[in-house]
Amino acid sequence: MTQVTIGENEGIESALRRFKRQVSKAGILRDLRNHRHFETNLEKRKRKAVAMRRNRRKSMA
Repeated sequence: MTQVTIGENEGIESALRRFKRQVSKAGILRDLRNHRHFETNLEKRKRKAVAMRRNRRKSMA
């Protein structure tokens, strides 16, 4: 769970920026997008294979 404590003289904007940074580092939004719909094992394998091909092409270029 990501938590941010706000200091006495700290504004809400800076605390919100810190919270967003922590959420992105933890990968919470990416995980949420991946679990939005049920994905069968076949779909997972296909998605990973496509990602591997994309990464291979990107590294070759």
